[in-house]
Amino acid sequence: MQLSFTIPEGWSLQQMATYFESLGYFKAQDFLAAASQIPDDQFPWLPSNLPHLEGYLYPDTYQLPSDRVTPQQIINQMLKQFEQVALPVYQQGQQQTQLSLHEWVTLASIVEKEAVVAEERPLIAGVFTARLRRGMKLESDPTVEYGLGFRQTADQPLTYAQVGTPSPYNTYLNPGLPPTPIGSPRVDSLKATLNPEQTDYLFFVARYDGTHLFSKTLEAHEAARDAIRNQREAQQIQQP
Repeated sequence: MQLSFTIPEGWSLQQMATYFESLGYFKAQDFLAAASQIPDDQFPWLPSNLPHLEGYLYPDTYQLPSDRVTPQQIINQMLKQFEQVALPVYQQGQQQTQLSLHEWVTLASIVEKEAVVAEERPLIAGVFTARLRRGMKLESDPTVEYGLGFRQTADQPLTYAQVGTPSPYNTYLNPGLPPTPIGSPRVDSLKATLNPEQTDYLFFVARYDGTHLFSKTLEAHEAARDAIRNQREAQQIQQP
């Protein structure tokens, strides 16, 4: 008897662990413990000193050889998929980026979380790349969410207190990239991060349809943010 499982793009280790437990494969804590063991003897390309395998377990649909599996079997299968699908992308384009493998996967994981519409992915990667080059903080909500273990919604956005909460993953407070990826990026986000769109945009704010409004200045960004927020509030008032 064969089993299969599907890991969506952008999922974190915690989401995977909860999912596997819901399928009855094993306990979530057993998966997280296994994901903290770095099998660099089998996968020597893995960056050194990783605290866990966040970002390197490739999101895809997998077939299992039997109905009895261990966390390590699944982890090895997902690492092999990263090795086959994602690693060659970096190896082939390594000369055109200053990002290390770990930095590349980390930035791509943020792009994955921010981009909802496929055609915006290279532009979002371009904005983050431009901010990094200028020494600006990334100021990415998903990094704050990851550090807090919280997922915002349109009706329950991040509060100023949450954005101001210290965390190694809070890119509003800390310059540069967070210490690890914040989820598992798909190959499209990895490619976009390797070949970001050249842009003068430095800011973007989410609309409520999956797209974003991009701005070149902080003043324009704040005006766009306020306009979208006012539109949202007006729509809520009109709803019966």
